Amino acid sequence: MLTLIGLLTIGCLVVLLLVGRMSPVLPLIVVPLLGALAAGFGPEAISGFFTDGIGRVTAIATMFVFAITFFGVLQDTGLFRPLINGMVRLTRGNVIAVTVATAIIGMLAHLDGAGATTFLLTIPALLPLYKQLRMSPYLMLLLLALGAGIFNMLPWAGPLGRAAAVTGIEVTELWRPLIIIQGLGVVLLIALAVLLGWREQRRIAAGKAGDDEGVLVETVSTLHAPSAEELELERPRLLWVNAGLFLTVLVSLFSGVLPAGYIFMIGLCLALLINYPGGKVQMQRISAHAPAALSMGMIILAAGSMLGIFAGTGMLTAIAQDLAQVLPEPMVGQMHIVLGLFGLPMELLLSTDAYYFGLLPVTLEVVGAQGVEPASVVYALMIGNIIGTFISPFSPALWLALGLAGLDLGRHIRYSLWWMWGFSLVLFGAAWGLGLF
Repeated sequence: MLTLIGLLTIGCLVVLLLVGRMSPVLPLIVVPLLGALAAGFGPEAISGFFTDGIGRVTAIATMFVFAITFFGVLQDTGLFRPLINGMVRLTRGNVIAVTVATAIIGMLAHLDGAGATTFLLTIPALLPLYKQLRMSPYLMLLLLALGAGIFNMLPWAGPLGRAAAVTGIEVTELWRPLIIIQGLGVVLLIALAVLLGWREQRRIAAGKAGDDEGVLVETVSTLHAPSAEELELERPRLLWVNAGLFLTVLVSLFSGVLPAGYIFMIGLCLALLINYPGGKVQMQRISAHAPAALSMGMIILAAGSMLGIFAGTGMLTAIAQDLAQVLPEPMVGQMHIVLGLFGLPMELLLSTDAYYFGLLPVTLEVVGAQGVEPASVVYALMIGNIIGTFISPFSPALWLALGLAGLDLGRHIRYSLWWMWGFSLVLFGAAWGLGLF
């Protein structure tokens, strides 16, 4: 009976997260609560489940709130804009150089972990250049999406935080083994950008029609111009100071000298004091980034309450035990690897929340009984899936990118899916070879 209730609860949760008619916070809180009540648990037991679950994710939620605000403030100062615009200027006229620069720019722009910011910074600057050179804008979006996917493994980018919330493992501890995978991804992406640039160059030379239908613009001399408000916030004289602060925060995260949340608290304080002295302007900058920070923090806390109920009621354990009896015995301990191999196509079916809060907990329970470590399960599912973040119709940032570039989702999927899946499988194989799972 508990297994049936658990499956119905997870099924309803995943469906509501997929439909997207409400904020993820609502189903993450309400659906598990109804499941616990249906299983016969009273307010006192549910209160205990809630306390245990929230305790597991408080540090992660704290990190996200301050990390998102910290990187938002650095974006306000214009830290990354000169680098991006400079690379755009350097690559004019050379198709292969443009594709390589696009890949690098996509990764650099995603250092804050926010997909919307990545596309807002890059697409307006790059799109005129692609049109002038008769390059396909779908190629641009593919390269930007791949770069953002690689850097989406950063601890403050979202997926790793969700995984940390589910497993209870400290987020920077999960991240450290992924650094080598990210480094390999950077090298592979640059190599792929050269290959795709060469292919695009041949297509243009042959006079074949591209996916942009040959739309041209008069000039590419004008990059995406910041608004008057953005210019007022920029601090070009403090560029190197802010760059030093950014690098110091990254080094501190890698070394683990302090908890990640505390590092971002300190970093935010320094960023505000250096760039925006005065209480009023500091509160304005915090308020400007509060919606994104609060939204992510609320999702993590809501997920904590969900996980507390799932664990406390025993639903996941019951599902895992029954599932282990149904699956062929050799497959039970390899379930996370099988799912990881098909993780990227599942982006077309599952949202990020559904993947990490619906699929991951069940997989952990199933393979955990076979002695598989939780971190191994996270790496298999994440590396197999994360490259496809920005091909998913459930990604709001992708819809923003499509709108900015005037592109079609179906054509983006047809153009990018096989390249992204192949790229993902190469990283998956490398991680498997390195013993991450």
